[in-house]
Amino acid sequence: MSALRVGVLAYPGCFASEVFGVPDLLTMAAHIAGPHQAGYAVSVVSPRRRVAASGGAALAVSPPREVDVLVVPGFEFAAGLDLDAALASLAPEIAVIRSHAATGNVVVSICVGAFLLADAGLLDHRRATTAWLLADELARRCPDTDVRPERLVVTDRGVTTTAAFSAMYDFALDLIREHSGADVARTTARVALVDDARTSQTPYVDPRLLPRPGNDFSRRVMRRLDQNLTARYDLAALAGAFNVSTRTLLRRFADETGQSPLAYLQASRVRRARHLLETTDRTVAGISAAVGYSDAGTFAALFAKHTGRRPRDYRATFRRGAG
Repeated sequence: MSALRVGVLAYPGCFASEVFGVPDLLTMAAHIAGPHQAGYAVSVVSPRRRVAASGGAALAVSPPREVDVLVVPGFEFAAGLDLDAALASLAPEIAVIRSHAATGNVVVSICVGAFLLADAGLLDHRRATTAWLLADELARRCPDTDVRPERLVVTDRGVTTTAAFSAMYDFALDLIREHSGADVARTTARVALVDDARTSQTPYVDPRLLPRPGNDFSRRVMRRLDQNLTARYDLAALAGAFNVSTRTLLRRFADETGQSPLAYLQASRVRRARHLLETTDRTVAGISAAVGYSDAGTFAALFAKHTGRRPRDYRATFRRGAG
């Protein structure tokens, strides 16, 4: 078996850590696999002679060449960014992506590198993922793409997309597992202190950072639900508080937010429970009661549905210290 040729496409403003993160893990895997296994031939390529990454770090690059896997890193998606202008300025890189894909070889994006793949037309009628914070924006720009915001890595017909930043290691471990075997991937993860058992980015989602949907009516309903988090859900009483019928309440709330008041209440209770699990020593049963559930089992099942983890597992991962 010959060495797997991996090219990382560098471009102005890309994250340098995402340029070198995958190659560094592949280098470790090659050392672990030993000289008798095929390794990895990694290059950093660009259609430009000089590239400065985000923060101004100069990157040494070589011209694009034929590779088995082309990795496209992400870039700084700052508030107020004109994404259309940013992508237009990367037309040479998008042409390289499109040309590589035409050969039938693998294309991989890290984080918001998915937007370059989308501009190259590679995500049409495919499943994809990206950083959870920007998944809605990708779905808005790509109505023909099945965006899976909960997934860490999605591969669909030769095109792989990953979630934010550290998901490059989840992809790299998958690549090592495929090329060098499960034992090498497992050992590489242990040596590098990389989690090789993650399956979802859902536990990392911070709802406070997501745009809050809705207009004045739905936001007033949300506020009332938030202020009565532990109260029994009573649709008729909620509608009465706003002088509308239950049918009108459900319709207007769904039109403005895309969900029901009950779904919003459940998500709000889970948000509060996450905070308590992260910052207090209260028992799971105590937290369950504090967010309106007398049955801790029902609460645990709802929590797992929203976060991908049971309450105790979530606390073990995200505990920040009491108080």
